[in-house]
Amino acid sequence: MDEELRTKLKNEKLARLPHSPGVYLFRDEDDKVIYVGKAVDLRQRVRSYFQNPASISPRVRFMVEKIADLSYIITDSEEEAFILESNLIKEHSPRYNVQFKDDKHYPYLCLTMEEPFPRLVFARRPENKRARYFGPYSSAGAVRETMRLIKKIFPLRSCKQPLQEGESKGRPCLNQQIKRCLAPCRGDLPREEYLAVVDQVSLFLEGRQQALLKKVEKEMHEASKALDFEKAARLRDQFFSLQKVMERQKAVTRDSRDRDAIALVAQPWGFSVGLFKVRGGKLLAAENFSSRGTEGMEAEVVMKEFIRHFYSGASFIPGELLLSHLPAESGFLENWLRKKKGGGPVRIKLPQRGEKKALLELLKKNALQHGEQQEKNVRQEMRMLDELAGVLSLPGPPERIEGYDISHFAGKETVGSMVVFLQGKPWKEGYRRFKIREVKAADDYGALAEMLERRFRNDKLPLPSLVLIDGGRGQLSVGEKVLREKNLSHLPLASLAKEEEHIFLPGERAPLRLPAVHPALKLLQQVRDEAHRFALALSRNLNIKSSIGSFLESIPGVGPARRKALLEHFNGLEALKDASLEEIKAVPGISAPVAENLYRNLHG
Repeated sequence: MDEELRTKLKNEKLARLPHSPGVYLFRDEDDKVIYVGKAVDLRQRVRSYFQNPASISPRVRFMVEKIADLSYIITDSEEEAFILESNLIKEHSPRYNVQFKDDKHYPYLCLTMEEPFPRLVFARRPENKRARYFGPYSSAGAVRETMRLIKKIFPLRSCKQPLQEGESKGRPCLNQQIKRCLAPCRGDLPREEYLAVVDQVSLFLEGRQQALLKKVEKEMHEASKALDFEKAARLRDQFFSLQKVMERQKAVTRDSRDRDAIALVAQPWGFSVGLFKVRGGKLLAAENFSSRGTEGMEAEVVMKEFIRHFYSGASFIPGELLLSHLPAESGFLENWLRKKKGGGPVRIKLPQRGEKKALLELLKKNALQHGEQQEKNVRQEMRMLDELAGVLSLPGPPERIEGYDISHFAGKETVGSMVVFLQGKPWKEGYRRFKIREVKAADDYGALAEMLERRFRNDKLPLPSLVLIDGGRGQLSVGEKVLREKNLSHLPLASLAKEEEHIFLPGERAPLRLPAVHPALKLLQQVRDEAHRFALALSRNLNIKSSIGSFLESIPGVGPARRKALLEHFNGLEALKDASLEEIKAVPGISAPVAENLYRNLHG
């Protein structure tokens, strides 16, 4: 920002700032929000950025040089400003705010409480106010591992079909037979009994295993007294499974209090953050997070932002936080956490000796090792991108790679897939699927041309650094033709053929052959295989629906509405064939005569 604009900003806008709590936003010359902050006194806080440059940190000084404009929002209290600041940071993702994400949202586990019989599902954002969220977790792998454990212990349903109490959906699936589901789909399960299991899952995910164990034991004895021996046996198995899980958990403190330990470790690229969840004195879980681009920042600011990030969506807040660094505004954070908790004290402590200090030291070692491994992985990914840029003569490492593939079953249900890799890693939010509409069956080249034409017709999507097509020279020629027609011939293009793994490039007569262990080939194979997997999954689903749909069209009395009801109820023709007459009659909208006619055609 030039001196004249800086002077204007200081003289006109700074002078009008009120002495009130609120939130301020700094914008650059492109009107993009680059920083969001809160203040008890807006005028005093914002003016501090424009003091003598020698009195502020290099990072802040560099940010101030980018400021071209500012705006502010007055709030009634500092707490209200704190919440508004969090929301604005999520909305704008400002470059100079501390953010604990690596081009992704940390995942949650979610109980779908808006349903009569809730399910446990994977979620990227805590958006549904009626649902119950647990997390955030540091990786999708940690979420899925937790889900696998829960499914072994708690008989929650995993099917997506809409269920109502007292409404039968036909014969239960295999999960009921192996005692992994209470089968509310039968229509005879009291909702209260199912919700009792949901409450057990909530206690487990909150880390309150001791309370859960007592609850299960009490319910087991009650079921036994009521002579409900099947339920008592299920609760007994659950009790022993929980005991085994708790036996594997390591005791790390002599008392049985619930607490979280959080440690920051400085890295060349920013900070690694380690988190231990201690419940009842035992180590329940370990999570690792990172904040890149925060090198040189004060540790107390990073700690404050991590606490805000993590506990704004946490389902359970313990009464004690053991920290490696005292966060900025620690007193305010304690009050905020106390209100989030819903009452009861929340104390922030910096242990100086004893077992709690030892726990933090162990946590620091874990965070340091995780950060170093993460940096090693990043270097490997960058090496793959550098190698790929070299062998394909690209202007630089490809930031966005798009992979394309066509799939069909015997010429039917042709679909196309587009997958996106950002910085060498899959970015599933950018994936797209295309149902091919305009070309003849089994015309792979025509299908590819249609898909590419539709994709590059969409000017809202960013252009890729590299277009990769699954196939050989013929597929490459199709890609060249479409890009030429779209005036995009400058986009780097390649195709990768299966079996021989030859790479075909525009203008090159001979294919490029790379060693099987070459990093560039490994990356191209990963993109190609992901595109193939993504296309095949859709084509398979369409084929299943098509086969049952074609059969149903031949049955008198089964019109579009009834076909839709049957397709939604049964996943394929084999499932329909396995269904009993009563199960077919139970499908909404299917009358007894129609069900009997359908059953005769299936088994005649």
